[in-house]
Amino acid sequence: MAPEPSTPQNLTKGERVTFIDRRLAELYPKPPVPLDHSDPFTLLIAVLLSAQCTDERVNQVTPGLFAAADTPETMAELSVEAIRSIIRPCGLSPQKSKAIKGLSQILIAQHDAQVPRTFEALEALPGVGHKTAGVVMAQAWGHPAFPVDTHIHRLAQRWGLTRGRNVVETERDLKRVFPESRWNDLHLQIIFYGREYCTARGCDGRVCEICTTCYPLRKHPKKINKP
Repeated sequence: MAPEPSTPQNLTKGERVTFIDRRLAELYPKPPVPLDHSDPFTLLIAVLLSAQCTDERVNQVTPGLFAAADTPETMAELSVEAIRSIIRPCGLSPQKSKAIKGLSQILIAQHDAQVPRTFEALEALPGVGHKTAGVVMAQAWGHPAFPVDTHIHRLAQRWGLTRGRNVVETERDLKRVFPESRWNDLHLQIIFYGREYCTARGCDGRVCEICTTCYPLRKHPKKINKP
């Protein structure tokens, strides 16, 4: 008689980490930076604009903005109103336009018109929070960082990698389980996977490949602590 097939079991945390790391590297071996930019300054501006806005929309808006100004010096010469008129489709344009002009002036006055290479200096700029600083540190300077957005926060909970109540706690937990050498690629790979397979409405923790592999016995939708 043929042996009975074994009953699938939920993976342990260590097994989940290993599988997720391997599968994401297979799916997205060289994850591209989703925001179009040409240097650290244009990356900084694009990431700032991406707050509560899709990357696709940002990439539609930034060519017009960077045609008008693509350096701190030229951006500082634009009025807040001129910047706002260009970036309006990204949303939150009153705050973002003031932040863009203000940080451009600070870069000129305090940083020789260069984008800083430390979290502390970046987070001191108007409109630049920890996540924005993390993206710039990782993608402009290659510094190990794990910026967490809503996609990463959602997936990390579905995959049992965190119980974080906010993105700060989720970032801490992900840094504990994945090697530092993988942080910069992983944060992009998780974002791409979250957009393509494990979407907010398309998967409830029981649909996509990674969710079903990690938790084959999960019977109910995974409740997410919203950030």
